[in-house]
Amino acid sequence: MPDRWPSLPDWQADAVEEAWPALLKSCGVLKPRDGWQQVCDRARSLDPVDRRQVSAYFEQNFTPWRVLNADASETGLVTGYYEPLIRGSRAASARYRHPIYGVPDDLIQIDLGEQYPQLKGLRLRGKLEGRKVVPYYDRNQIDTGVPALSGREIAWTDDALDLFFLQVQGSGRVRLETGEVLRVGYADQNGHPYRSIGKLLVERGDLTLDQASLAGIKAWARKNPAKVRELLDYNASYVFFRELPPGPDGPLGALGIALTAGRSLAIDPRTVPLGAPVFLATTYPGSDRPLARLMLAQDTGGAIKGGVRADFFWGFGEEAGKQAGRMRQQGRMWVLLPNGVAPPAN
Repeated sequence: MPDRWPSLPDWQADAVEEAWPALLKSCGVLKPRDGWQQVCDRARSLDPVDRRQVSAYFEQNFTPWRVLNADASETGLVTGYYEPLIRGSRAASARYRHPIYGVPDDLIQIDLGEQYPQLKGLRLRGKLEGRKVVPYYDRNQIDTGVPALSGREIAWTDDALDLFFLQVQGSGRVRLETGEVLRVGYADQNGHPYRSIGKLLVERGDLTLDQASLAGIKAWARKNPAKVRELLDYNASYVFFRELPPGPDGPLGALGIALTAGRSLAIDPRTVPLGAPVFLATTYPGSDRPLARLMLAQDTGGAIKGGVRADFFWGFGEEAGKQAGRMRQQGRMWVLLPNGVAPPAN
C-alpha cells in the first residue's frame, strides 16, 4: 500500500548517494518501461555526490509502497549472500573430483505464463521421456553420474560442501591450480524446489538456530563427514553455471547487471518489481543494531519467496561471507516506484 516518506525509518540518515551507481545500472534496464523513462533521465542529470539532492530526487519522483505478506503482515525474513572463492581445476583428478556443471543439453524450460496468464512468471523445468515432460534429475542423481552432463563440466573443485554453497550463493570465483581465477554465474536450475539444510539441522537438533550459519554448518560437516552426502541430498535443487568474463564488478544478478555490494537485494519478483529501488529496514547480522538502507532489487533466489523476504548482497570474499552467513534478521520493506506507477497486484 502507498505510504509517506516520514514512515521510512532513518531515511534521512542513510547515505543514499552510495546507491546511485546501482540505480543507474537498474535504469539501463528499466528506462524503456512505462513510467521509468523520465525518472531515469532525471537521475542521469544529477550530481550523486550531494546527498540532499539525491534524497530530494527520490522524494519528488517516487512513491514508497509498503511491502506486505500474503497475510497482510509487514515483517519478514532477511538473509544474506555473497560471492565466494573456492579452489578448483580445469581437469578432474583424485583431488578435484566434484564438477561445476554448465547447463545440460536435455534440460528444457516451459514458460507456463504463455499458456496460462495467471501463472505468469512461473516456469517448469524437466526433460523429455518419449512424448512426456518429466522432472529433471535431482541432486543425488546428478552427483552420482548423469550421462547427459558428460562434457558440460566448466571446472572441478575439491570440496563438495564448497560446491554446494557456491550453488546456494548463485555465483562465485574459482582459483585454479595455475593461479588463474575463473568467474562463474547462475545459468539455470534443475527445477526441484530449494530446501534449507540449515533448517533441517536445526529441526533434527544437530544445531541450534544461532549455530545454523554458513560457518556453523561447515563446522558440523567437519565433525560428521560420513553424514554430509545425505545432508546435501536433502536439497534436491541443483544449480548450473556459466563462465563469465573476469572483471572488477560484482557478479551478474537476475536483472543481467553487476550487483553492488551492500546495495543490491534479491527479492521475489512476483511482489517486488525487479530493478526497482527498495528501502530496507532491518538489523545487522546477529545483532539489534539498526540497518536501514536504500537498496536496488537486482536479483532473485530459489529460497526468496513471498512479500517481505529478501537476501542482502554483502559482496566478495571472506568478510562478506561471514556477514552473509550470520544474517537471519527480521525486516520491513518499501518498494519505491515512479509516481503514478503501482506495484504488481498479488
